[in-house]
Amino acid sequence: MAKRKTPKVDLKPRAEKISEKHLEKIQNIIKSIDSIQFEIGKLESQKHSMLHIIANHQQELNNMEKELIKEYGTSNINVIDGSIKYNEENDNNKADKKDNNWKGL
Repeated sequence: MAKRKTPKVDLKPRAEKISEKHLEKIQNIIKSIDSIQFEIGKLESQKHSMLHIIANHQQELNNMEKELIKEYGTSNINVIDGSIKYNEENDNNKADKKDNNWKGL
């Protein structure tokens, strides 16, 4: 077989643009991706705000716990009915310490 000396010429004309059908399909896909990314951004922003709210509530709860300890000597509270559960072991140790202190005076 002999080698061709002239390059092979493609006589089929090349398209300058894609079809309207393909263009519309690509544009719709890109719009959908953009819309989803925008929604994800909104959700992330909401998540960030909610995390700050949780952190603030946790700080309020810590402050409330300190206040309860100062007022009642414990923060072991039933949040449903408000009853206080004192730790009897700690109360006995405190009483013993108080008794020991009084004996020493």
